[in-house]
Amino acid sequence: MDIPPGYNTTQTGTVCKLRKALYGLKQSPRAWFGRFTMAMKNNGFKQCNSDHTLFLKHRKGKVTSLIIYVDDMIITGNDKQEISQLQDYLATEFEMKDLGGLKYFLGIEVARSQQGIFLSQRKYVLDLLTDTGMLDCKPADTPIVQNHHLGEYPDQVPTNKERYQRLVGRLIYLSHTRPDIAYAVSVVNWAGNVTDRKFTSGYFTFVGGNLVTWRSKKQNVVALSSAEAEFRGM
Repeated sequence: MDIPPGYNTTQTGTVCKLRKALYGLKQSPRAWFGRFTMAMKNNGFKQCNSDHTLFLKHRKGKVTSLIIYVDDMIITGNDKQEISQLQDYLATEFEMKDLGGLKYFLGIEVARSQQGIFLSQRKYVLDLLTDTGMLDCKPADTPIVQNHHLGEYPDQVPTNKERYQRLVGRLIYLSHTRPDIAYAVSVVNWAGNVTDRKFTSGYFTFVGGNLVTWRSKKQNVVALSSAEAEFRGM
């Protein structure tokens, strides 16, 4: 490293030995997010309890929200003045670049019209089909039969476990904009396990008639009845 500004020395040809760097450390993401969280709180934003990457600020009956993933962030709300002030404030705290209106974020495409905002994952789906060699396959409205159960059998053909789990994870992320595949994804994920006989708990939340959150989780122990499974899920 070059000698930093402000450090005076009469020696020539010397350099500083770097003992610790932020990048490359296991704690670097935590340190960066802690620094960003402090800056947001100093500007009057409150951190959401259910999602720590979401920050909200209410002012004069209006709301401004910011959500961040690593160093990419989305700012939205109905308080244009507050949004402008937030952008100016963050520019003084960090090196930032305004990319304009949201068009693509974490595999989700955003399109606007007079009817509203539309989300899709078309490129995400095409990349998924290309990676799996299924780009030329014929589409199906319901890509699985009802009451189908998966399990491990002695005569089954072995498969790559890591690749299978990675594909299931990508399908789970795809269900954000394609809730119609939720049933099929739940079958290849947890539902109806005939091997360990463990139940699957799930819930979903509607706000104003619109589905906003959902989750499914395989229970840790075997329930001896449906009532016990419901009790453990609750």
